Amino acid sequence: MKKTRYALVVVIIAFASFTWSFKEDLFQVSKNLDIFAAVYKEVSINYVDETDPSDLMKTGIDAMLDNLDPYTSYIPESEIEDYKLKYVSTQFGGIGASTVFIGGKLFVNEVSEGYPAFNQGIKPGDQLLRINDVDVKGKDRNSVSQLLRGPKGSLLKLLVLRDGAQLSKELTRDEIKQPNVSYSGIIDGLAYIRLDKFLENSAQEVKDAALELNKQHPAGMILDLRYNGGGILQEAVKIVNLFVAKDVLIVTQRGRNVEKTINYKTIYQPVLPDLPLTVLISGSSASASEIVAGALQDLDRAVIIGQRSYGKGLVQQTFNLPYNSLVKVTVAKYFTPSGRCIQAIDYSHKNEGGKNDRFADSLITKFNTRTGRSVYNGNGIYPDITVHNTKPSPLILSLVSKSMFFDFANNYWKKHPSVAEAKVFRISDEDYAAFVNTLEDKDYSYVSQTERLLTNLRTEAEKEHKLAAVKADLENLQDKLLVNKKTDLMLHKEEIKRILETQIVSRYYFEKGKIMQAFQYDKELESAKSVLRNSTKMLAILKGEGDYKTIGDPLKSIAEVTDKD
Repeated sequence: MKKTRYALVVVIIAFASFTWSFKEDLFQVSKNLDIFAAVYKEVSINYVDETDPSDLMKTGIDAMLDNLDPYTSYIPESEIEDYKLKYVSTQFGGIGASTVFIGGKLFVNEVSEGYPAFNQGIKPGDQLLRINDVDVKGKDRNSVSQLLRGPKGSLLKLLVLRDGAQLSKELTRDEIKQPNVSYSGIIDGLAYIRLDKFLENSAQEVKDAALELNKQHPAGMILDLRYNGGGILQEAVKIVNLFVAKDVLIVTQRGRNVEKTINYKTIYQPVLPDLPLTVLISGSSASASEIVAGALQDLDRAVIIGQRSYGKGLVQQTFNLPYNSLVKVTVAKYFTPSGRCIQAIDYSHKNEGGKNDRFADSLITKFNTRTGRSVYNGNGIYPDITVHNTKPSPLILSLVSKSMFFDFANNYWKKHPSVAEAKVFRISDEDYAAFVNTLEDKDYSYVSQTERLLTNLRTEAEKEHKLAAVKADLENLQDKLLVNKKTDLMLHKEEIKRILETQIVSRYYFEKGKIMQAFQYDKELESAKSVLRNSTKMLAILKGEGDYKTIGDPLKSIAEVTDKD
């Protein structure tokens, strides 16, 4: 009886403490809202120059949220449609064409087969002069996008410049569908599904593709999540459910608010419970992609291949605000079936430089998959098989950023009415030489990594008052580097050819053609095919035999640096 009374007292005290804390929080919120409103009012009324009340408020809100994490954000009414397209829906009203700014001019970059731009003869390389009688000169990308999009069935007038002649085009906007599954097919007897995002209906798209491919009795399946930045958590759970039994824990979300703590389990019988499965990931695979890869890894259901994923273990939820606006708030962290949270950046603390670091080594903890393989938290999803990805050279980055492939691809398309099938298309050495010749009068200047190191060395020499002693040597090295840069176009020939081929093949075979053409060079795809053809190796990986007992060296993976970090 005494124990019961004691327990009751503890509960009452705990409840009272919680109630007091809750009331204190409400008081602080109310107090600070009053202060904020007072400051906003006085500045709006009394500031020496004219202010825009909406801009002033948005600046204040953005500054408040920027101190939290990159994913908590305010969405005003004017940005709601873009938000839905990015995070929720895959459909919008438009013409099915992408654009690019080159030298301040707006060009059509690609068109999508079967949509209004394609049907009305809009071509890559067309310069857009006016959209609905609005001059595009001086417009930014967002403004152009707003001009091109509109309700399905509405009219759109374009004035384009092609080969020196102006052409007027009138199009009727249609519903543009950007599927989550951008490609699916059989590759060398294996089912392949490329999932680009986890928006509405993504799980159904994967299911439909998987069942259709399974009719051809593939020896295994490759689910490609590379460069997939994620999306809706529930869609990720449904996708895992295609391959995993009913009533299995897939992911747990835990927040400060107990109402945000939710366990997500599979609720259906799987459609492909026994088909051998591999998942491709990259450093850009994030969020829902990591839930799928992490759950399938923890449950020993699939072999993960590629590079360490991004490491976004946070869950966002949107809340309605007055005047048709929204706020997207990080409400929880998610945990894979083994219990690990793969969040890589610690947004709750900042270093002396005011930046967020990765979680400390001391916080990295080991967890176990179903069969006892070792996996780790705080560092993204580390693949079972790592395929090293070569970082683009400064030359490549310069050529791409300055759109040096654009004109050559368009001219190639005009001169060649047809080319080989997308899956085997390649350009010749003669074609590459012709491309190099087009660069002779172009500015694609860049700074190589060696030049950066040389600049740093010169700076350090100045700091230590040793520049005079090494100046001649540094200048000699600089001259040699300039000579060597002239050979970079040949040194990086194969890499440049691949990008050029992608640009060219899109003119003939559109988005799916680009995907198919890239298979020729795909190292991760080859690794996946090799594993699926070797059942002994696949079983050894999933059982954690030998070198496969530990998935990733945590100290090594922490030391890795990706562009997104």
